[in-house]
Amino acid sequence: MKKTDFKTKSETELKKVLNEKRDTLAKFKFGISGSRTKNVKEGRNTRRDIARILTVLKK
Repeated sequence: MKKTDFKTKSETELKKVLNEKRDTLAKFKFGISGSRTKNVKEGRNTRRDIARILTVLKK
C-alpha cells in the first residue's frame, strides 16, 4: 500500500488493515526464528505501515 492510501480510508477500514498488518508481522517474526523468511525488509516495512495507520487514526 502507498502512504497516501491510509489517509483516504475510513476508520473501520483502517482498523481492519491494522489487524491484518499485525498478523503479518507476527507471522514474519515467527518465520525469522525458523529461518524461513527470505525478505528481511518486510518486517521493517510492516512496522512502518502499522505506525502510519496509528498516526492517521489518532488525528
